[in-house]
Amino acid sequence: MDKKLAKAMNEQVKNELYSAYLYLAMAAYCDYQNLPGFAHWMKTQAKEEQSHAMKIYGFLNNVGERVVMEAIAKPPAEFDSPADVFKKTLEHEKKVTALINDLYNLAQKVQDNAAAIFLQWFVTEQVEEEKNAADILAVLKVIKADSGQLILLDKELGKRE
Repeated sequence: MDKKLAKAMNEQVKNELYSAYLYLAMAAYCDYQNLPGFAHWMKTQAKEEQSHAMKIYGFLNNVGERVVMEAIAKPPAEFDSPADVFKKTLEHEKKVTALINDLYNLAQKVQDNAAAIFLQWFVTEQVEEEKNAADILAVLKVIKADSGQLILLDKELGKRE
């Protein structure tokens, strides 16, 4: 594997683990705000991000590259509201999409077909990730925070598997 690509994929392992850490911080905020459904959604999202990191970890191992774990930055702990949580979730997912696209483009540039095919799954996954966050944010923008609608949304988000 091209060394620049291997380094970038190692960096993405860290980025995916940061995403998990960020979503756990958001879950903690939601738990503190007595929104267990929101917290459940974020905890589930954190597990998904961990699985993404492990997919890349496994791929690197399968192609004979060493996985090097880097330090993960501290995520923010304070948010203004549930809408702010999902606004920041959407912003973060857009950043991840850009990182994945850069990785995919690099794999194509260095003509690593196996890596490009592997990364195609992540390209597709990011479409879903952005849509999920955008859909919830759209609902949060139209409901009133002090209404029963927030509690209904909380119950709905708590059903995520």
